[in-house]
Amino acid sequence: MAKEDYGGSSPEPEPEKKSEKKTSTKARSKLSDKQKMDLKKHMDKLKKQGMSPSESKSHRMKMLSRMSKGMSVSAAHKDINK
Repeated sequence: MAKEDYGGSSPEPEPEKKSEKKTSTKARSKLSDKQKMDLKKHMDKLKKQGMSPSESKSHRMKMLSRMSKGMSVSAAHKDINK
C-alpha cells in the first residue's frame, strides 16, 4: 500500500512574495532647507498671533503634506484656509 499524503508531512512551498515597493503616482519629496526655514518663519508668525499648540501642530502637518507636493508656503496656506 502507498502512503497517502494529506498535507501534514510535506507542505507545499509557498509562492514567493514580490518585494515591490508601492510607488505613488504623485511626486513627493523631502523639504529643502529653504522650505524648512520658510515653514519655521510661518509657524513662528502664527504662534505670535495666538495660535494654540494643538492648532499649530495640526496646521504644521497640513503645511508639510502640501509643501512636500511642491507647493510654496503661501500656496499651501491658502489651500488650507479654503
